[in-house]
Amino acid sequence: MATWLMTALIQCYRYGISPLLGPRCRFWPTCSSYALEAIQLHGPWRGGWLALRRLLKCHPFHAGGVDPVPEPDRKTCRCPPGGGDQRQE
Repeated sequence: MATWLMTALIQCYRYGISPLLGPRCRFWPTCSSYALEAIQLHGPWRGGWLALRRLLKCHPFHAGGVDPVPEPDRKTCRCPPGGGDQRQE
């Protein structure tokens, strides 16, 4: 439920608010793309924390650049194998 809600809020921002602001992102991938990927890989709580940390870096005194989502730590992560894809085939 939390994952769905966070994803929906990010999508609302991406398609409703972001086009009005114009291209301002100093990072690649953009903060909204980073947040969606972090939530997919790490879940809503850790992914949300990573997204918040990324947003806090978004200010004029940070150079920006390439900042990928860190890979999950497989030693402590309880994520299913395959990067969080829970489909059974």
